[in-house]
Amino acid sequence: ENMFITPCSRLSGKWLVACSDLRCLIGVNVKRKLVQNVPKRNQICSLIQLHRRQPSNWLTYQHLNFLKRKYVSKNNGELHQRAIPKQAQVLNVVDDRDDSIERQVQRIPAVEDVQSSSPSAEETPHVQVETDEAKEARLDKQWKQLKLDRADLPGIYSRLSKIKLTALVVTTAAAGYAMAPVPFDPLTFLVASLGTGLASCAANSINQYFEVPFDSNMNRTKNRPLVRGQISPLHAVTFALACGVPGVALLTLAVNPLTGLLGALNIFLYTCCYTPLKRLSITNTWVGSVVGAIPPIMGWTAATGCLEPGALLLGGVLYSWQFPHFNALSWNLRDDYSRGGYRMMSVTHPGMCKRVALRHSLGLLGLSALAPALDVTTWTFPLISLPINLYISYLAFRFYHKSDRSSARKLFFCSLWHLPMLLLLALTCKKPRGDAHATPPPADSIAS
Repeated sequence: ENMFITPCSRLSGKWLVACSDLRCLIGVNVKRKLVQNVPKRNQICSLIQLHRRQPSNWLTYQHLNFLKRKYVSKNNGELHQRAIPKQAQVLNVVDDRDDSIERQVQRIPAVEDVQSSSPSAEETPHVQVETDEAKEARLDKQWKQLKLDRADLPGIYSRLSKIKLTALVVTTAAAGYAMAPVPFDPLTFLVASLGTGLASCAANSINQYFEVPFDSNMNRTKNRPLVRGQISPLHAVTFALACGVPGVALLTLAVNPLTGLLGALNIFLYTCCYTPLKRLSITNTWVGSVVGAIPPIMGWTAATGCLEPGALLLGGVLYSWQFPHFNALSWNLRDDYSRGGYRMMSVTHPGMCKRVALRHSLGLLGLSALAPALDVTTWTFPLISLPINLYISYLAFRFYHKSDRSSARKLFFCSLWHLPMLLLLALTCKKPRGDAHATPPPADSIAS
């Protein structure tokens, strides 16, 4: 056969060998380029897959090295990183070490299908049917009939009327009556105290009626009778009317119209002004202080029948005293007030809360010094009341600087004994009436 090989055939044979060598060279170069381009193609494919995922992952760009970000979030005290984990390196089919040999990839055996055990068509699903007795028992657990025991009514009425606050109101009104420069009338004093107490019970009951949905969110007020459902709202309103109408009537008819007008005004301010303002503005504290300042004025007008500078002075003392008292109380109840949605100074304006408490604590010093100038007390009163006024001012100063629970608690408990002590000192230093020093008429003129 070699004898019939022509030069052309030899040339063509050499050409074929050269072409085969050239194909091998080109194939090797193509393989190398393919190997180099595999990560880029994988990167492009992964980007396409990334945009096919949830929209929250579109902006992370975890597959672009020059735009990689670390998104860290905190959940339940643990740090979680919003970053896609690094992908495993893709195994190339072609091995760079030897172009002539291809790696053999071991095939993963297919997973055999597991035959799921499906229920037979004849088997019926189990449905639980609730009997009438079970349904009635379940409803009885959810809904209970409101049963009111008459033996519990005194305790319910005392909580509904805020008996401690009512006692403080009656005490300040009694102090105002006792400080008036007129002879003491026991009957008028009792009627005025009773009417003031009834008016306070009515105001507190209506206040709780309006604030039931908000009191249920506060730990301090969640056990009130209306919140717990111990009495119905109609029962509470009836109790408020049963207290308010006789109370204002007693003050108006048995004492004097001015005192009755002040009592009705106080109910209106507390229920229609102070109560809704608690959720609207911090001015509710100033309105509430005016409400607390009226009872000693009512006591004074019950004795004298008119408004005098002494009555306004006692009202000013109660007005200033309430700011360190209530601001210190509300400071430790900020969480409760914020849950209830009340706009208190301690919640929205903590700096103002501390400044106002200190300012009015110092104001008690000036008001005590003004009492003898208005002929309400002797000049002994500013001297003997100076220690307790300085002490509450010192605690208010500590509360202003420290702003902690301990300083607020000390100021609050100091205010509880400071007011009765101050009123008692004012009563002991009360200026004697003018008729007490009048000379009695001679005996012979009386006989004649």
